Amino acid sequence: MSHRDKKLRHSNKAERRPAAVARSAASRRPNVVFIIADDLTAHAVRSLGNAEVRTEHLDKLAAAGCSFRHCFHQGSWTPAVCIASRTMLFTGLSAFRAQQQAETALLWPAAMAAAGYHTHSIGKWHLSRRNLRRGFKTLGLTSCGGMFDSTDPNGAAYHRPAPGNDWKPWDTSQKGHWLRLKDWKADAKDRVIHSAELWTDEAVEFINRRAGCDEPFFLHVGFHLPHDPRQSPREIVASYPPEKIALPPNYMPCHPFDQGDYDIRDELLAPFPRTPEAVRLHRAEYYAAVTMLDRQIGRLLAALETTGEAQRTLVVVTSDHGLAVGEHGLMGKQNLYDCSVRVPLMMRGPGVPRGCAVEAQVYQHSLYATVCELTGVTSGPTLEFRSLLPLMRSEAAAGEDAVFGFYRHFQRSLRTREHKLIVYPQSGVVQLFDLQADPWETTNLAYAPKQAGLRRKLLGQLVRQQRRLGDVLSLAACK
Repeated sequence: MSHRDKKLRHSNKAERRPAAVARSAASRRPNVVFIIADDLTAHAVRSLGNAEVRTEHLDKLAAAGCSFRHCFHQGSWTPAVCIASRTMLFTGLSAFRAQQQAETALLWPAAMAAAGYHTHSIGKWHLSRRNLRRGFKTLGLTSCGGMFDSTDPNGAAYHRPAPGNDWKPWDTSQKGHWLRLKDWKADAKDRVIHSAELWTDEAVEFINRRAGCDEPFFLHVGFHLPHDPRQSPREIVASYPPEKIALPPNYMPCHPFDQGDYDIRDELLAPFPRTPEAVRLHRAEYYAAVTMLDRQIGRLLAALETTGEAQRTLVVVTSDHGLAVGEHGLMGKQNLYDCSVRVPLMMRGPGVPRGCAVEAQVYQHSLYATVCELTGVTSGPTLEFRSLLPLMRSEAAAGEDAVFGFYRHFQRSLRTREHKLIVYPQSGVVQLFDLQADPWETTNLAYAPKQAGLRRKLLGQLVRQQRRLGDVLSLAACK
């Protein structure tokens, strides 16, 4: 964590409990707790189909509210996919406009603040410091960086497993998520704490302070988990023995071609080729990190219950993007397979139907418009992603017929409910998957003569989406 991040924590005015205002509880807008994870794929949530991982609190949240089972982020202009995804999320703008207007657009938390919300941020932000300051009235402990330590691809957390590498997720001397508290809080005792616990402690303190206030709050809690280094307590790691972890159905030792960023930092976490032993180890540690995250979310939900704020608080949980963790021979998120672009999205609270599961395709970046509609807040005039509220209230409401995806100048995709087309214009490679028969995207139909018409049709749709979104990348090499 940089010194500049540490300075930022103390740059805002201290959060103060507001004086009560004279208005009835019925007229008060609901609080909003927005929880965003890092690297949490939809493939690693039990209620979304993975019986190996334990996500007790996420599953209860989904059952008590609404879960969007086919939620996607649009892509990234940078290998740090977190930045692009969060920029679209907090501006409500599509990929190429979000990149251009990131520092000028009306931010989601700023819109909430303008409507009378006390906006407060804790944990990972990963956008500019300027946007952090203009989005939130107050800050808790906040990080503008992407990850904790272990960024050296020659370090102990990489190329695992390997002879002589004794890196362990629970070893607090490895730093990473294991933070020394005195470096984060003035006059704190010299003890080590996990980043997820620290962010949760801060959030619980904030909820306790705000309990009973007439002024509603918008609390942003950004967790770094389950992003690598995938560290969690020993007892959680021990509950996922690698030898008992299943390989994903789309496991392969190597990706069949260079997708554009095959040698990026994320891909160096495991050696090439990807052995079954390596993939099982990384998935076991990943699942442990997910369970660690889930426990902290449970603590946040418990704080809302204890303070009596649960009934008047909208809780939203999602992730900035997913992760391959051994799917398709990949480890990172710099790809357009479902493991990386499909994310969990669930919400509970006032205005959200209980036990609702939306199967329609949606963009995660619709949260800005959705939460504004649920809370009666006027959103920014330039929002491009529509509210998801109609989908929660009516099965007849339509989702996205086709979801657009992009990764830098290397990849473009179009996903309908039935098929996915991925094109790689630098190499001319095309992939076409039948998602109904092949949800794990294992069999490429792009070069099957019988699928030539479908390939042309989807490519035409993709080009039209590019024009609509302002994407100028030529796909001529993929015709």
